[in-house]
Amino acid sequence: MNKESKIYVAGHRGLVGSAIVKRLQEKGYTNIVTRTRGELDLTDQVATADFFKQEQPEYVFQAAAKVGGIMANSIYRADFIYENLQIQNNIIHNAWKIGVKKLLFLGSSCIYPKNCPQPMREEHLLTDALEYTNEPYAIAKIAGMKMCESYNLQYGTNYISVMPTNLYGPNDNYDLERSHVLPALIRKMHLGHALEQNAWDVIADDLNVHPVEGINGSNSQEEILTVLRKYGISKNEQGEVSVDLWGTGTPRREFLHSEDMAGACVYIMEAIDFESVIKQRDLKEVRNTHINIGTGEDLEIKELALLVKEIVGFNGVLNWDSSKPDGTMKKLLDVTRLHALGWRHEINLKEGIHEVYQRYKNE
Repeated sequence: MNKESKIYVAGHRGLVGSAIVKRLQEKGYTNIVTRTRGELDLTDQVATADFFKQEQPEYVFQAAAKVGGIMANSIYRADFIYENLQIQNNIIHNAWKIGVKKLLFLGSSCIYPKNCPQPMREEHLLTDALEYTNEPYAIAKIAGMKMCESYNLQYGTNYISVMPTNLYGPNDNYDLERSHVLPALIRKMHLGHALEQNAWDVIADDLNVHPVEGINGSNSQEEILTVLRKYGISKNEQGEVSVDLWGTGTPRREFLHSEDMAGACVYIMEAIDFESVIKQRDLKEVRNTHINIGTGEDLEIKELALLVKEIVGFNGVLNWDSSKPDGTMKKLLDVTRLHALGWRHEINLKEGIHEVYQRYKNE
């Protein structure tokens, strides 16, 4: 890429997409194309084809996706597989049709088997059954990765798939029903801390930005307390505040800041080609050519919760609901291939969460 290359970032308002746009701008790229969902519905085959014909991007970052945590994945199974298949099929195929020079496809570490050996290497893909709650989303992402690989083999395209670990950062999703574990912890404890301080102005501000089931800061305290209780944030008669969390807290997870993820994506787009990935591995059969992106470090969800509790300043009780699913017990990526290609993460988890929480409060 040169600084004037036309670069399309799909999903530019999301956690990863917004970080990619920021990184590109910081590096001096000046011709970045974006579209909101209101301007372009990527599940619409005709609209997506028209967009690619009109804009003729040279490079594409495919960061658009329907994403969510365990609750959302369990409830909206059909939506997750349909929308993600539609989005990625439309983008990848139309990128090929207009001759895009290079495309980077973002997957997810949930593509690996539920009982995958740890840490998870790229070669472990499709070696066992997937974790049930993530299965529709994971299958869609596997299909996108294989689609990129197959287009490279049949058409000689230069499409690279990257598999990020659990991400957090600016522009994360803080919806209490659909968010991933880290933003959910941050918001629940933020609201819990405000509740234990009777800081109703803070609670109102939070709900005005992120209403919950139509409840915002203009609703009565009783209505607000009712909806907070539904999502596990409650205050007893003695004034003690508790926050309910799903599962046992014993699963281990790895977390990467979205700005580190964006740095890796831009680095790979600038410096790594599909052919170089194949040569690095000396493959007899070309498969599993994606690149894991992570830190290579993990911690228990209970440890994460206590870290968030400390950063937020929440003094209440954390209740773990073991009747709810834990998901996969351990998901740590092997990042040997990434390190060999010349990239390592920079942002420490505690510092990253502190920065994200300060931004959340300010916004």
